[in-house]
Amino acid sequence: MAQKATIYKATISLSDMDRHYYDTLNITIPQHPSETDRRMMVRILAYILNAEQDLQFCKGLSDDDEPEIWLKDYSEQIHLWIELGQIDEKRIKKGCTRSKEMRLYSYGAVADVWWKKIQNKLSSFSNLTIYKIDEDTCAQLATLVDRTMDLQCSIDSGQIWLGNHDTTVQIDLETLLEPIN
Repeated sequence: MAQKATIYKATISLSDMDRHYYDTLNITIPQHPSETDRRMMVRILAYILNAEQDLQFCKGLSDDDEPEIWLKDYSEQIHLWIELGQIDEKRIKKGCTRSKEMRLYSYGAVADVWWKKIQNKLSSFSNLTIYKIDEDTCAQLATLVDRTMDLQCSIDSGQIWLGNHDTTVQIDLETLLEPIN
């Protein structure tokens, strides 16, 4: 019998001074049985960094046809396609061609090795942004995991702070690739 997803709930008080976006996000996060706490927290972070009305989690690991997170309009056009990890060029092409903008959040110990292998293949994607989150930050984010999370996030001048009542994590995103203008 297949294992079911573990359901997490998070209330996130978001103050994004860089985008002038302030909101209280109430999200439900199904954690796939094969998904680690680190990956789930990177997924939550990606959601927070791109938060806006109609942004939604997708099936992600359970469906090759959908990203982790997307933003679609009422006509079902995809405005933002968000992926996590070290995905292949074919998956990146799919996200870039099906959406107006694609963002990829690479993370963990193998991110640098993946980036060295793939970076020369990505010059043709004009709507792609790739960020890297280091392994230490991922480990710190995992300490915030609880079945019911009450988190606060502050973003100001590119500095990102995410925490709960006990711990605060400073998140340094490294931009590996920006869209071509």
